[in-house]
Amino acid sequence: MNFDRKNLTDSQLLDLYRRLLKPRLIEEKMLILIRQGKVSKWFSGIGQEAISVGVTAVLDKDEYILPMHRNLGVFTGRDIPLHRLFSQWQGKASGFTKGRDRSFHFGTQEYKIIGMISHLGPQLGVADGIALANKLQQNGKITAVFTGEGATSEGDFHEALNIASVWELPVMFVIENNGYGLSTPTNEQYRCENLADKGIGYGMESHIIDGNNILEVYNKLSELKTSMIENPRPILLEFKTFRMRGHEEASGTKYVPQELMDMWAIKDPVDNFRKYLLDNNILSTENDEGFRSEIKHEIDDHLAIANAEPEIEATYDEELNDVYKPYHFELINHSEATENIRLVDAISQSLKQSMERHDNLVIMGQDIAEYGGAFKITDGFVAAFGKERVINTPICESAVVAAGMGLSINGQKAIVEMQFADFVSTGFNPIVNYLAKVHYRWQENADVVVRMPCGGGTQAGPFHSQTNEAWFTKTPGLKVVYPAFPYDAKGLLNTAINDPNPVMYFEHKQLYRSVYQEVPTDYYTIPFGKAALLKEGKAVTIIAFGAAVHWALETLDKNPEVSADLLDLRTLQPLDTEAIYNSVKKTGKAIILQEDSMFGGVASDIAAMIMENCFEYLDGPVKRVASLDSPIPFTKALEDQYLSKSRFEEALRELVAY
Repeated sequence: MNFDRKNLTDSQLLDLYRRLLKPRLIEEKMLILIRQGKVSKWFSGIGQEAISVGVTAVLDKDEYILPMHRNLGVFTGRDIPLHRLFSQWQGKASGFTKGRDRSFHFGTQEYKIIGMISHLGPQLGVADGIALANKLQQNGKITAVFTGEGATSEGDFHEALNIASVWELPVMFVIENNGYGLSTPTNEQYRCENLADKGIGYGMESHIIDGNNILEVYNKLSELKTSMIENPRPILLEFKTFRMRGHEEASGTKYVPQELMDMWAIKDPVDNFRKYLLDNNILSTENDEGFRSEIKHEIDDHLAIANAEPEIEATYDEELNDVYKPYHFELINHSEATENIRLVDAISQSLKQSMERHDNLVIMGQDIAEYGGAFKITDGFVAAFGKERVINTPICESAVVAAGMGLSINGQKAIVEMQFADFVSTGFNPIVNYLAKVHYRWQENADVVVRMPCGGGTQAGPFHSQTNEAWFTKTPGLKVVYPAFPYDAKGLLNTAINDPNPVMYFEHKQLYRSVYQEVPTDYYTIPFGKAALLKEGKAVTIIAFGAAVHWALETLDKNPEVSADLLDLRTLQPLDTEAIYNSVKKTGKAIILQEDSMFGGVASDIAAMIMENCFEYLDGPVKRVASLDSPIPFTKALEDQYLSKSRFEEALRELVAY
């Protein structure tokens, strides 16, 4: 292995050696503890340390790094106290996830490290968002994100590289090509000669670097960082390396040919650099022994601290209170001035006034800039706020949602518009596995609103008409909003943008231009979790949301003899259970109307909750009325038959007469 020190001083070389040595000695200790049964699982980075150490040494302390589960050198390179890492691995409270996640599945704003989730790809898009925030803030900072050769096959990898290239984001995409994705060799993973070649398709500069040579890593990255500050752009870096242990310790390495293990053992990054320093009289044997003794003492001392820490005691309050970031709702009242506008106008007003109120708010989506969006909601926004804050995106929902997470991490607010709610399926993973879980896992919030134009009645067929709120009400950590009127749409969207938690905001397309209302011209907010009582009666409680509210109103207008409470839920998570129970206890009967298909829908849970909490007050069965359990069709006759609207009146009459 050839080492070129360039202009590095002896002190710098020794510092790099110590940085290499520390994670290696920690790993050797971990392997002993695993055999003793004191650590449950370990993902070894032995043989790959030079990459983590080199990247971390090049970046400033306030520049974000997004590592993976073999990048111990990133965490030690940022000088995280070892006892906190040991507590993390033991699932104790002094770790970073309060025992809720393991290994390096965590982040820490204190050390500007954003850890992975097991679905590897989203962190690449998160890095895009962090870098976008750096660019907006004009702070000259670089972001580095790690991935393995296996994850380069994921769609998120391609989406993130494409976005970074199109937006010219200062991101170092670090590929640790260690030969195997668990046990699958590279020749079964991709056909290009080098992964760096993939950068060509995105118009991205790329480099191949010896990942076992700490000086090559450090010097090349130092050079590239200087260049990226002068000329912000993404760079793809393929580090050729090898992991000398299994995917994790239980898997072993029997699937690796012995000659390959022998070849890479000769290229050990720690041993080779140590030999270079000794041969050039930069390091003495005595100094080396001193370094090792000092690090081993630190390891033992901090292990003792972690071992002495008590095990976590589970409490309901502690768990449930951390699902969402605490948010103290600010009620902002409006003036008396109003105008008669449509629901689509109310949403546009909210976005515009929120952009004026929050100068760190960014809107992203397909065709939302000059074109104004598929429904013209952001028409004129580019002229008002600039393309830096109103951003057209490529068609890559997953990476865009992840970028919203990255913006939030780096001090921005993000709104992501799905062109149609149906398309959220290609962005599902980062919503339910990253945004929804991030506060529970390590107390980071996702200040992201995902706008969801949804619903049927417009003969748009199976891929543009779904109302898929139940996909998200099932997921703890998300808030779900579904207004039916312009007044509510504006006030609730303002609240959603203010709320630091991820919000799925549903906008029914058929209501966009068909529903008018007097709406205050100025800015105001409406609290989540408060249903609106639209009509009062004694015979039955009708519970609905979205377009179904209007169907219920039409039905009651046709049947004035029916004395009903009509509750418009407005938000589905949080849900106003108090209003539901109070009404049902008064009327003794309940019917829930939803546009979604029946099985697994929101109505099913509400019905179950009423049965559990209001059973002794009921004078009839709790009824659910929903659309057919089929995909939503295109032709009007089929769509009319599909929608629950066509069956509600009969079901209501039957319940009242029960």
